[in-house]
Amino acid sequence: MGTSMSNGVSRRVFLAGIGTHGDVLPIIALGSALKERGYQVYLAAPAPFEALSVRAGLSFHAIGTDMDFERVVRQSALWRPIRGATTMLEAVTEAIEPTYRWLEAEARPGDRLVASTLALGARVAQERLGLSLTTLHLMPMLVESRFAPPRLPGLPLPRLLPAGWRHAIGRGADRFVLGPAALPPLNAFRARLGLAPVKRLRHWWHSPERVLLAVPDWYAPPQADWPAQIIQLGFPLADLFGDTPDLSPDLAAFLRAGPAPLAFTYGSAMAGAHGFFATAVALCRRTGRRGLLVAGRPDEIPADLAPGIMHVPYAPLSRLLPDCAAVIHHGGVGTVAQALAAGCPQLIVPVAFDHADEAERVVRLGVGASMGRWRFTPRRAARVVEDLVGSRTVASACRKAQMLMRAESGIVTMCEAIFGSHHRLA
Repeated sequence: MGTSMSNGVSRRVFLAGIGTHGDVLPIIALGSALKERGYQVYLAAPAPFEALSVRAGLSFHAIGTDMDFERVVRQSALWRPIRGATTMLEAVTEAIEPTYRWLEAEARPGDRLVASTLALGARVAQERLGLSLTTLHLMPMLVESRFAPPRLPGLPLPRLLPAGWRHAIGRGADRFVLGPAALPPLNAFRARLGLAPVKRLRHWWHSPERVLLAVPDWYAPPQADWPAQIIQLGFPLADLFGDTPDLSPDLAAFLRAGPAPLAFTYGSAMAGAHGFFATAVALCRRTGRRGLLVAGRPDEIPADLAPGIMHVPYAPLSRLLPDCAAVIHHGGVGTVAQALAAGCPQLIVPVAFDHADEAERVVRLGVGASMGRWRFTPRRAARVVEDLVGSRTVASACRKAQMLMRAESGIVTMCEAIFGSHHRLA
């Protein structure tokens, strides 16, 4: 790759995204925006995202294979509140050296590097190769605070528990869950490069140069003890860079054929969602409402769906949710953001990772409700959904959030923030 320079500034940007659709699509959207502004963009991500990256016009480097990715997301342990974090980090560490070696071979000092939280090899490359790194966090729970600690998965802590206690429990999770899963392989690789060991993952994974937290301050208020290098932005809405940017003709016809349906999704990669979608079908039957089941794995969907209930493997939520009465989902921050943008009430049934934390924020905003997986039954869920859809208070809160979303452009401000306050993009 040749290095393109403009006024002494490299026009090359390297992007590294590790994770599933919710982690990688914002990186692809960012790459597309940078490319439109005249930058040469190179992306490394899991192999299944190659087609989406090429469609966006980005140079792509695969981390792992399609089979590697499928092996990880098919693990049932990945979708457990506590074990999920361990399983996820064990898989993430496999990408450290491939990501580092890609940057070692291709990037040069003066190039810009932007990496998602889990692209740990990029953080190593910053230290060892002297690259300029911006860390991109897509969810607020990735930034710890003793004043406003995030809600951790699998720990139904009372809200009245002092923040300091909840923060201490989070530090315990670092020590006994995150650290043992990630630090041994990370530090073994660092030792081979002559780097000192990392002691705390959730401290080290912030680039000391610049951290972008892509959630607005009205959703996650900034805290006095956050790292000084954090720049807070709006949500990076990126669903149009997914499997298809448009509604299928059958789906568009379904939406026109009757009252606004309930939309159900449990994320792009989750395995073991049979119970969720079975409850979804029963909920629709109980309420007499139409339903739309969005799931990439057809084996998760009950057979012989009744009239008025449709399954699609994928739909861009920005096109879909404005025509839905409510969305019932797992609590991924990307889905939360799309529901806020659409002014759509949401019921969150958390699974793992940040889901419980996002649910708590949605409830605090008054735009939705939350139910534990074991309480998500047709009878209970029907009552909650009907209360959400029929509430003027919820409708007003959704309209307010929608107006706030319309005032933001997360991807645009992200582009500008990457180059600092002294270099605005053309």
